[in-house]
Order: sequence, then C-alpha cells, then structure tokens
Amino acid sequence: MSTMKEMEMSKNLTARADQAMETAPVVECMKTLMMVFNVIFWVTGVVILAIGIWTHEDLYVYLKISTIYQPGAPYVLIAIGAIIVLVGALSCLCTIKGHPLPIYVLSGFLVAVFLVEFSCGIAVLVEKEKLNEGFSAGLTKAMDKYGDNNDLLDWVQKKMVCCGINNYTDWYADRNVSSSWEAGQYFSTVPESCCKSNDPAKKCRFEGPFPEFEADIFTQGCHKLLVDFIGGSLGPIGGVSLGIGFFTGLGAILAFFLGKSIDKATYEQVA
Repeated sequence: MSTMKEMEMSKNLTARADQAMETAPVVECMKTLMMVFNVIFWVTGVVILAIGIWTHEDLYVYLKISTIYQPGAPYVLIAIGAIIVLVGALSCLCTIKGHPLPIYVLSGFLVAVFLVEFSCGIAVLVEKEKLNEGFSAGLTKAMDKYGDNNDLLDWVQKKMVCCGINNYTDWYADRNVSSSWEAGQYFSTVPESCCKSNDPAKKCRFEGPFPEFEADIFTQGCHKLLVDFIGGSLGPIGGVSLGIGFFTGLGAILAFFLGKSIDKATYEQVA
C-alpha cells in the first residue's frame, strides 16, 4: 500500500516537473518578446516626444491663424511621449524582475495609453478634414482686422510666399490696409509683406491692381498653400499615432499573457 502511494507521489512530482519544464521556456520566450517590445515602445515614445516638440515649435505657428487652432494639442503629444519614455524604461525593469503584479499593472497602463493614442490619432485626422474651412475663415478674419494686429498674417505671407486668401487681389476688397494717393487718384494696396524683396533700394510696387506690379509681389493665395502644407503634416502625424496605438495595444496583450505565464510557473513550482 505504501509502495503504491510512493509511486503515485512520484508520478505527480514527475508530471509537475514536466509541466514546469514546459512552462519555463514559454516564460523566457515571452520575456524576450516583451523586452523587444519595451525597446521599440521606448523608441516610439522618443518619436512622439519629438513630434510634439516639432509641432509646437514649427507646425502650430501656422495654425494660429486658423479658426480650428487648439493650443493645447502639442502639449498632449509631448506629455504622452514623455510618459512612454519613462514607462518604457520601467517596463524593462519589470520584465527582468519577472514579478507578475507590476506586469499586470503595466498591461493596464498600456491599455490606457492605447486609448489615448488612438483618440489623438482620430482627433488629428478629424482636424485635418476641417483645415479648408478653418483657414478660409481664419484668413478672412485676419485680413478684415488687419489694422489691429497684423504681425501673424504678415509673418505667414512672408514665410509661405503668398498674398491674400485665393490670390493677391483679395486685399483690394476694402481691407484695412493703408492706401496711397498719386496725382489725386486713389489706389488700393496689398500689405508690404506681399513684396518679394525686403530691400528698400528695390522699390516694391504694391499698389494696384495693375498687372505689371505682379512682378514685385507674391500673387498666389495663402489658403491652398496652408491647407496643403498643414494637411500634409497632420496626415502622417495622425497615421503614426494610430499605428503606435495599435502597437501599444499588442504590448498590453503581451504583458497580460506574460503575467499569466509567470503566475502559472510560480504556482507549479510551489505545488
């Protein structure tokens, strides 16, 4: 009877040992995959951080003239990027230590990051669709109130090499631009920021509308240039946010199953 019990116990121990040996390689494999994910995840955080800083410093200066301007958007990207960089480093430590609880917490956090990134990507793509209307309304408002604060509009016209909304003649529609008189005649004008040259020695003829003056001023409107430039930038930003979001979602699933595998391995060793 005792021999039978000993044989049964021996079989159980052998079965558990076999299970542990089967589980251990799975855990190590998942740890390796998780470390690869952590490195890529950390790099994506750096990318998002760089995109946020670039958006704030360069891209959003142009959007200030649009009615869809949201000053806080770049800071969201900067915050997400910084958090991902920090969590990516902590995730490596959690994976190396192999404790299931921090890995479960990491999985939950990755789900939250996935939702935020996905929402940001959708929001950026939605904003892209509003660019046409936003810049049209914003440029019209800026031109109508040109005499009050013209620094931004002048900067945009110089930077984008453009004048007016659709073309330079938009300025002749009773805008608040200083007028000129010559021989008792009144001439409409465009702002001096429409001039191709800043050199005072090269006199810019910006009174009109006279076709011969087109040689001295920018003739293309700002609206299409702005929509094409900003739209061409927001599209990739939205796509990158969505792509990284889906990648983060896969990481959350991987972290969850890694935690389950470690739990299982720990239980089998204790049992």
